[in-house]
Amino acid sequence: MKQPLRQAESLLRLPGVRTVPRPVHPDGDDVFDLGYVREGAPGGVPLLVVPGGPGLASVMPYRMMRRDAGKRGFDTVMVEHRGVGLSRRRRDGTDLPVDAITVEAAADDIAAVLDDCGLDRAVVWGSSYGGYLAQVFAARHGDRVAGMVLDSAINSAADGEAAREHIRRLLWDGSADETAEVAGKLRKLVADGAVTAERTGRVVPVVYEFGGVRAVDRLLEAAARGRTGTWNRVERLAGRETAETSPFILEFDLAGVILFRNLHRMVPDGGPLDPAVDFADMAERFPAFEGETVDLDAARPDFTWPTAVLSGARDLRAVRPVAERTAARIPGAELVPFADSGHSFLDRFRFAGLLAAAAVANGRHRDLPGYTARAEALRGPNSAAAIAAYISASLAVDERLPRRR
Repeated sequence: MKQPLRQAESLLRLPGVRTVPRPVHPDGDDVFDLGYVREGAPGGVPLLVVPGGPGLASVMPYRMMRRDAGKRGFDTVMVEHRGVGLSRRRRDGTDLPVDAITVEAAADDIAAVLDDCGLDRAVVWGSSYGGYLAQVFAARHGDRVAGMVLDSAINSAADGEAAREHIRRLLWDGSADETAEVAGKLRKLVADGAVTAERTGRVVPVVYEFGGVRAVDRLLEAAARGRTGTWNRVERLAGRETAETSPFILEFDLAGVILFRNLHRMVPDGGPLDPAVDFADMAERFPAFEGETVDLDAARPDFTWPTAVLSGARDLRAVRPVAERTAARIPGAELVPFADSGHSFLDRFRFAGLLAAAAVANGRHRDLPGYTARAEALRGPNSAAAIAAYISASLAVDERLPRRR
């Protein structure tokens, strides 16, 4: 307990970091201090950035993003989600209760922070789960939204099934010309018993997202030769994303209740490439699925501000068919497809998200599809490139080892 408290005290001394008192429960007297950070260009375009998870913190992980946003004229606000980081504990030092962690309360927290900042409206950029929270915020506080960037957004509890179907069409059935060959190799690998169908969902989509078809082909060729070093490494790394808690960076252990209670209704079906496998063990630590509590389908026709829906072709979590349907349901929204990107531009290609936010702020979001190829071609070093390089280097080792007999 002492170490997180010392970290919190240190973070609260950083420029732009503040807290605002918030009720633990909407009608209760108990309060906690909600943390947030505001940085950037004084008098600039207000930009509210909502990261994913649920469980990603705001203050520590996104300092470089806020710096870049300030250089582009944005006055950036990020709220530390209740149950996470600076917003995790009540004033007596105990964790917030699980029943206080709701998406409605988190959306109302955002409105309270805008009030504390003296901001009437902001462009809202929500990534992954943050895209869902951004839409809940818009449904409850639409008068505070000047425009919206939905980046690899989760949009409903049905997204999981849609993702599973899309992944299987792409990488098991080989529905695209470029994936037909690797899909055949994957089916043969499972049929031969080299890997189990269950293990395919933990590894192949990750390699596809960061390395594309070529990396998947190398992975399958290595596994067919009995060399599964890269396979095992990726499987271990993928399991850490939500299994481990890193204070003030990623704290899924408490905020994750929103995912399992409201957004994750999938259970493994025994088939290949099943994203539900990763969450099956964790589900025992959280309440059972109850359903969504906000009807976003009913709310979206009222989202009349400029909206850009960013979608990477290699995103196998917030898949393209879901992004297309979301863009079609929001009046005047523009689908912005990226051919060579994966999940979360906020986390892995922030320039594209800032470009979209600027276009939305200026009412030029319909121009964005014409810039995606150029933006990807100019993309510099980023975390996605680092992961891709790691996978490629690991595969190079596997390829040099002799076939196992």
